[in-house]
Amino acid sequence: MIGPGLADKAAAILRRDVFTAMRYRSASVLTIAGVAAELAAFYYLAKAIGPSFRPEGTDYFSFLVVGTGFYTFLVMGIHSFLHTVQEAQQGGTFEFLMTTPTAPSIVLCLSALSAFSRNAVQFVLYLGAGLLLLKEPLRPRELGASVMVFLLSVAIAVAIGMMAAALQVATQKGSVILWALGSGAWLLTGTLFPVADLPRWLRSTANLIPLTHALNAMRSALLEGSGRSKLLQEIGVLAAFCLVLLPLGLLSFSYSLRRARLQGTLSSY
Repeated sequence: MIGPGLADKAAAILRRDVFTAMRYRSASVLTIAGVAAELAAFYYLAKAIGPSFRPEGTDYFSFLVVGTGFYTFLVMGIHSFLHTVQEAQQGGTFEFLMTTPTAPSIVLCLSALSAFSRNAVQFVLYLGAGLLLLKEPLRPRELGASVMVFLLSVAIAVAIGMMAAALQVATQKGSVILWALGSGAWLLTGTLFPVADLPRWLRSTANLIPLTHALNAMRSALLEGSGRSKLLQEIGVLAAFCLVLLPLGLLSFSYSLRRARLQGTLSSY
């Protein structure tokens, strides 16, 4: 008997999480309230700074909305991989999940799929609500390029998420990666202000972080600002990061899983 395909497994996981979300509607209300409060804070911050400040040639409020929204989406996507492993370890199901006929890396990706889908919807709503506050309607410059940037950035988030999961399996310290992204990387990636305003030595560090290029590319694709040549350059950089990080993420997770099996620590947390 042939088991269900990947599409059936993904659909089953999505159905499960939709039913779970319907049971916890208050959490959705709190999320919406938090998004509204954040947008209001950014709106008045941009208003206080004034229209003369145009980072990379764009309106500052648009700069903030795209940067913070997309950064949050990617970080939450990375977190979904770590959360999947931690939840399975604490529930005692991780060893079982890693020994099913489906490859462990696919199980992990499928488990994180619903979180990515939910965060993608939230990002679109956040972006739409924020840009509706603009006096001038948004005219996206490169819709096709923005989709490409989105997919490449998701692939990078998946790779980093796999590394976080690998670190969790190996040392139970996968949250270190999220701590780094939450405490320092947001400052260097140009979430709230252009990377060009950083000191030269920090700019070099910022350019080594793939999320920096993801934010630059998404802003270039959606907002009036830097030219097409810079957009294509950023897409090329994101593609290069994908080619390096995706195999590295898969290899690191497979290695940590194999090592944990040999040491008998697969269920440890």
